[in-house]
Amino acid sequence: MKLIKYLLLISVILLASCNNNSLLISGLKGVNDSFKSQYAPDKRVAIYTIDFDSYDDKIIVEGETDSKEAYVKLLDSLKILNVEIENKIRVLPDSVVGDKMFAVAKNSVINIRSEPKHSAELGTQGLLGMPLKVLDKQGDFYRIQTPDRYISWVDKGGIYRMNKGEYDNWNTSKKVHFTQNFGYVYSKRSSNSDIISDITLGGLLKYLSEDASFYEVKYPDNRTGFIKKSESVIFNSWLQKLKPSQENIEAIAKKMDGFPYLWGGTSSKGIDCSGFTKMVYLMNGLVIPRDASQQINAGKIVDNNLTFEGLEKGDLLFFGTKATVEKKQRVVHVGIWLGNGKMEFIHASGNVHLSSMDSLQPNYDEFNKNRYLGSRRYLGVKDIHILDLKDTMKF
Repeated sequence: MKLIKYLLLISVILLASCNNNSLLISGLKGVNDSFKSQYAPDKRVAIYTIDFDSYDDKIIVEGETDSKEAYVKLLDSLKILNVEIENKIRVLPDSVVGDKMFAVAKNSVINIRSEPKHSAELGTQGLLGMPLKVLDKQGDFYRIQTPDRYISWVDKGGIYRMNKGEYDNWNTSKKVHFTQNFGYVYSKRSSNSDIISDITLGGLLKYLSEDASFYEVKYPDNRTGFIKKSESVIFNSWLQKLKPSQENIEAIAKKMDGFPYLWGGTSSKGIDCSGFTKMVYLMNGLVIPRDASQQINAGKIVDNNLTFEGLEKGDLLFFGTKATVEKKQRVVHVGIWLGNGKMEFIHASGNVHLSSMDSLQPNYDEFNKNRYLGSRRYLGVKDIHILDLKDTMKF
């Protein structure tokens, strides 16, 4: 209905403006905003940066989007206008990427930045073996999309690009899953041999063979090496036996106790608050949204009264600034409820550690108690924003 209203408005403007392009563009921006709110309400997971301009009685529409549907519908809506339009929209991925529209992380941890430069803010990280979509290229950086749909830029040295066939082969191949916080891939079946690379919790490599002590593995860029069996497991076997549970959530979370805080981090090399919750759930076979402000929109609402009653181990607690008449609620922090009779939760702030909502406990966190916004339950909840790895490893 909103789109129809804007199209009618443009029609009226056309009649009244006698080809006044400035009035027409003003109307077109209204139509454009409706498409953006529909197809890219969150720019972290969708692209729609289309705009309008005029030159020599011609309307120029340019920008980029990763939604072909939005592109087609926008062009259809413009057909009713009796004006010349120059289309300069890029639908990503396009010829800049070519047929290698996919990639896999080839380093233990890849840094994914907000802009295509090394000095840009760290937006998130990817782990060795992570499958990625490739959307665009600028210099030595590629704009990629992670399995949690997060879109940002990575240095070409961190990924190995693939065509559809190669990518499908990687995703369906037998994998070895690294289960320790830190470790190495060796050049031979000996921990005294040369190191091919380091590897961190959650890393994945292709299985080649095994003996009593080592798995032989292959990287996405075809390097080969060996991982200790005592530090890893066959991924499909691990996933098949895995039952996400409150106890496993706590065990994985406490395994990360002491990890250093890193803005944008999602790995054992450094982790932020939502990267921590994301990693804990990943090691329970669930891919959840990247940021705290996204995570609060998934799962089931619990603790409506903000009294910490009815919370269960594994629930996510959110913190920030409450809504006012002038401003919307702002979520800036997240942790995992453990309860355990001490009203404890575990979170990444400075480092990963336990805090309590009980003023009688030595680790009482008055600061976060005063900015508590509510909680969400993910375990046992079906939600389009919570991807169960047992269902699929592909996009």
